[in-house]
Amino acid sequence: MSAKASASWIYCLIIAICSCQQTTEENSVGKATQPNIIFIFADDLGYNDLSCYGQTHFSTLNIDALAEQGIRFTSFYTASPVCAPARCGLMTGWDMGHALIRGNQQVPNRGGQLPLPDSAITVAEKLQEAGYVTGMIGKWGLGNAVNSGNPLKQGFDSYYGYLDQILAHNAFPEFVLKNNDTLYLENEVTYLSDTLWHEGLGSHSTKKVDYVQDLFTQEATSFITQNQDNPFFLYLPVIIPHSNGEALENEKNEAPSLAKFANKSWNREQKAYAAMINELDRAVGAIVDLVDSLGLGENTLIVFTSDNGPDTYEPIQMFNSNGPWRGHKRDLYEGGVRMPLVARWTNTIDAGRESDHPSALWDFMPTFCEMAGVEAPMNDGISLLPELRGETQPKHDYLYFEFPIPYFWQALRMDQWKAIKKPDESETYQLELYDLQADPGEETNVASEHPAIAAQMDSIMINHRIPNQNFPSPFDQP
Repeated sequence: MSAKASASWIYCLIIAICSCQQTTEENSVGKATQPNIIFIFADDLGYNDLSCYGQTHFSTLNIDALAEQGIRFTSFYTASPVCAPARCGLMTGWDMGHALIRGNQQVPNRGGQLPLPDSAITVAEKLQEAGYVTGMIGKWGLGNAVNSGNPLKQGFDSYYGYLDQILAHNAFPEFVLKNNDTLYLENEVTYLSDTLWHEGLGSHSTKKVDYVQDLFTQEATSFITQNQDNPFFLYLPVIIPHSNGEALENEKNEAPSLAKFANKSWNREQKAYAAMINELDRAVGAIVDLVDSLGLGENTLIVFTSDNGPDTYEPIQMFNSNGPWRGHKRDLYEGGVRMPLVARWTNTIDAGRESDHPSALWDFMPTFCEMAGVEAPMNDGISLLPELRGETQPKHDYLYFEFPIPYFWQALRMDQWKAIKKPDESETYQLELYDLQADPGEETNVASEHPAIAAQMDSIMINHRIPNQNFPSPFDQP
């Protein structure tokens, strides 16, 4: 090697070493240290359905451990009180005033849910752009295999599970999809009439062999193992504890076994609900154990939360799934939109922390982009990375919500104040105002006592919203 070539080689080596030292010293989140991201998204799990949030009828030991090893949020919100728009908020970083999908709208002729358009920019696309391997395992609900909502067209390298969320009501399905291929299972399934609202996609199983959560967990652990040497994003939107509304009476909560709760004096549906959450907790434990056994804990952020509040299904009311909050799934009171959120990132998140920082699903777009070292697209979020690291966290001026079914209504969280605007019995819109600090259960409307605050929040709700032709508002200008 010539002296010039040798000097050049040594110079390059010094630059490389310095670059590595700088990355380490500054704890950079650039490509050299891109952390893995595992996002576990429960379905219809209430704030109080975890023992680390107050559940006393059963325990969620693995999720509790995740919280003990990381951080537990007490003022975290979903984007919407139902499935599809919540997922849209997560994937695109927009709240429901700006989101493309704001309700569970069906496409006619068994077309599934309203698809994300090609113009949508998802967090998976941004992570893919940053060099991540991206996988979706579970329930999608934002389009199907033949339209623009296909996960493979929205930033995912692979997917496994359900694209249609009505098919996902059945935890023992006839088939699952893997990258557009149909994989038939050992279950025997009866589909309901195509004259019903679900156009024949609703079903229940008469032979139950393959429990889909077990399959999800197997796929998730395989994905992690196969991609342990690459930065990866695993999006795991499971289907439990969502009930199967199309199943036979007293069989709507679907679990592979009720044995763990056999000695409880509960009815069958109550035992099955607890068993579903136990299955979810076991899945989380398996994933965390694998991450740690592979030595990935210090370079992997694991997030666990839920898409919306608990269902109003009568048998499960004994569990008080919404905890101290008023409301459930499908409404904008706290019980419909305030969610449990725990996150662990070993040696980055200090263990045992609790945060009351008001945040929402749309914050994960800028959070994950910052972690990956890629610029986020326009969005409504604020990166939670400072809060995760225990640093000074910028705050939202407010959090905006809307929901179009069965009537259009809006909500706004601003500091300790919560505004709700919905029609009364005469279909006249009224504004309710609650002081969440003094009245966390939203029991006392104080709008008349604080007219200036009520007027300010009403003005924000009017002006924040951008009209959406698929989800109109009575306040839209003609």
